[in-house]
Amino acid sequence: MQTTLYSQAGEQVGTIELNEYIFGIEPNVSVMHQYVVMQHANARLGTHNTRGRGEVAGSTRKLYRQKGTGRARQGSARAPHRKGGGVAHGPHPRKYTKAMPRKMRRLAVRSALSAKFAADAIRFLEGLAVEQPRTKDMVALLAAHGFEGKTLIVLPAKDYNIQKSASNLPHVQTLLASYLNVRDLLKADHILMLRDSLETVESILGNHGSRWARPSTRSALTLRLDEAATMAPASPGATVRLDQADARQAAMPESASPTVRLDQSLAADDAADDAKEDA
Repeated sequence: MQTTLYSQAGEQVGTIELNEYIFGIEPNVSVMHQYVVMQHANARLGTHNTRGRGEVAGSTRKLYRQKGTGRARQGSARAPHRKGGGVAHGPHPRKYTKAMPRKMRRLAVRSALSAKFAADAIRFLEGLAVEQPRTKDMVALLAAHGFEGKTLIVLPAKDYNIQKSASNLPHVQTLLASYLNVRDLLKADHILMLRDSLETVESILGNHGSRWARPSTRSALTLRLDEAATMAPASPGATVRLDQADARQAAMPESASPTVRLDQSLAADDAADDAKEDA
């Protein structure tokens, strides 16, 4: 799938190829909702705390005798229903952290990008350069593209001039492509994405396989053994032992199971060792 590529001045300069796996899928609303709930939960500090009746200052002495006063019975001045007493069932420090599988997180971001692209809310730029931090330059950039409302600028790497130019505008936010998330994508009315940022997004969210894929240990070990066999010269004794093993294996019937053949080979080796000791 292709889309228009714009210049910094808002002019069309060509087209750019997009990955349909990222910008052309059916948005999964439930996964996006779960992602946003996770973000909000992980943003909570969980430092709230209250003091119970055993933690507040005050005496534990019974205020007055149990009977005979005509008043309601009282046990302690630190009881929750009294002024200055402790808090019953109050909040205490805790963690609100939630987790999601990596595939679900990436599906949520791809769904948000697809939804925004389908709504024509994403515009791709050939490049963005600001010589010095100036808010006027950022305002002129947004006016050239006709953006009004909340705007998200996706950068491939940190750029002090661009980030500083946008920091004074309350409706403009800059974000690195590697930190792309559902909440920032959904709350933005317009998204400006640079060509280099698109490459970063495709390298993370593309359907090119997992970046954490690694060769199996067995294959790597076999490769190292093969290299060692080709590099190290074989000793005469090792050659003789290999020839003897090949001869024993050739003498065994093909119908024998691997376990039987292994037992016969071990028995032959034991017999050869006994013969050497007798000699």
